[in-house]
Amino acid sequence: MKIGQWTLANPVFVAPMAGVTDRPFRKLCKRLGAGYAVSEMAASNPKLWDSVKTSRRLNHDGEIDPISVQIAGADPEMMAQAAVFNISKGAKIIDINMGCPAKKVCNVASGSALLKHEDLVVAILKAVVNACRPLNVPVTLKTRTGWDRENKNVLRIATLAEEIGISALTLHGRTRVDMYNGEAEYDTIKSVKAALRIPVVANGDIDSPHKAKYVLDYTGADAVMIGRAAQGNPWIFRQINHFLAHGEELAPPSYTEMQTVLLEHLHEHYQFYGEYTGVRTARKHIGWYVEQLPKAEAFINRMNQIDNSADQYKAVEAWFNELIQLEQ
Repeated sequence: MKIGQWTLANPVFVAPMAGVTDRPFRKLCKRLGAGYAVSEMAASNPKLWDSVKTSRRLNHDGEIDPISVQIAGADPEMMAQAAVFNISKGAKIIDINMGCPAKKVCNVASGSALLKHEDLVVAILKAVVNACRPLNVPVTLKTRTGWDRENKNVLRIATLAEEIGISALTLHGRTRVDMYNGEAEYDTIKSVKAALRIPVVANGDIDSPHKAKYVLDYTGADAVMIGRAAQGNPWIFRQINHFLAHGEELAPPSYTEMQTVLLEHLHEHYQFYGEYTGVRTARKHIGWYVEQLPKAEAFINRMNQIDNSADQYKAVEAWFNELIQLEQ
């Protein structure tokens, strides 16, 4: 699959998730098989560009190209400025967020709230594409099927996006009102793919190699995007790629590999965020990694009381050492 001039390594992508797909996590997912990663969304408001949070989201040091940055907002001119600003910081692809269902985003008419205002959608798409075209940077769009079940307008928006010059479309098969409930609408994704010439990426409820193959086959999509199923499970990308290529499942990672990957993740996470924020934001990642493992609840409760990186790291290492001994 290609986005503009960029040929992607494989059709299994990691979704942008606020507070999750930071640089350490994106790098890890790419190393374990993700063909493409989009950053967590960056604010289009220039007043926020110098904030600590936005500065971190603009840090792409050591990341494999193409670096893709997602921007969110409701003002066409501001979105265009944000696109150019992020390109100056290293972005090679700009992704527009019209899919986030979170209230704090929709309450300011951003994300999937834009689906209620098609004229504004068109204005934003035109402004960003026109700003990026002279810089030879492709623009993509991530959206949902509509505002609610009675107002599914994605086919019209997707067609407009293609006409305006969007290079690829990612479609989460739910409406804004659905949030993450119910089942993803693969029929809608199939209809959109059939109507467009640009690549279409299917997103929603893809949590296993078998499900990824089913969605690709059923919808005709060019790629799949993995979100929540990658939290604590970055191996899902290589597992899906292997299944798509060979029709057989890979064995799950051993406790030894899980320990190695998690400790490497923690090391880079602490470096990226610093001591105070690093320890606290690492807790959710550790919880996701271990929640399905034996005696995880007691360990998570104990680990969440630790307030420094050295002890947190040692606690994870020691806990896995116990599991490794049981595995041998």
